[in-house]
Amino acid sequence: MLIKKWEKLPAGMQTEEVREYYDILKKKQFSLFLKRGFDIVISAVMLIVLSPLFLILALAIKTDSKGPVFYRQERVTQYGKRFNIHKFRSMKTGADLSGTQVTVANDSRVTKVGRFIRKCRLDEIAQLIDVFSGKMTFVGTRPETPKFVAAYTPEMKATLLLPAGITSEASICFKDEEKLLQRAENAEEEYVKNILPAKMRYNLEALRRFNLFREAGILFKTAFAVLRKDKQNGKNGEARKNERRQESGTDEPKE
Repeated sequence: MLIKKWEKLPAGMQTEEVREYYDILKKKQFSLFLKRGFDIVISAVMLIVLSPLFLILALAIKTDSKGPVFYRQERVTQYGKRFNIHKFRSMKTGADLSGTQVTVANDSRVTKVGRFIRKCRLDEIAQLIDVFSGKMTFVGTRPETPKFVAAYTPEMKATLLLPAGITSEASICFKDEEKLLQRAENAEEEYVKNILPAKMRYNLEALRRFNLFREAGILFKTAFAVLRKDKQNGKNGEARKNERRQESGTDEPKE
């Protein structure tokens, strides 16, 4: 994951806006070397340990709807390189051709099994394959589609100095992004004009403050955020059940 020489960067990244971040990361080559080593070892271990879960998810997806197990959409990673991301398929086949490239809450394109795996964030664990291969890293800017990368400002392109990541501070803060987009008249326009710039402020700050201890903290915060959301979903589900009991007149009196 070592940073290329400045003159080897894509021409579109050799700008004054990117140079600030490049100089910061160039001084942290050893940390970047350790970061890649961590990615290889941990992703390999997790792929082995989670292989039974991968099999269960694959069978559930194939049983629930027609189509492949993995969703392979083109995304952009380090130095603007394009790759096909691995995600367990949670939507109907061809969903990206019949709607926007962003997903909103209660999206009709999501399958029954897909709703469950998206709620538990299980669709994302397939990206361990991309981490192991070096196309992604555990902590870093989430990979965008070429369409949204084309909307990057010169400064935003600094995030392409490192591989795209599974999680980040921005991902945690915008974990309910789908609900925000649901209220927008034009989801893609809302994403480009408001949400993407807001997320990029976090991503750019992460480059300025890059260190391995901070990234370890983000991994723990991500795990906590997922667990907290699952707990909250459980409470919401119980609340909905109580509402249905009251509406049907079957609610038992409490002592």
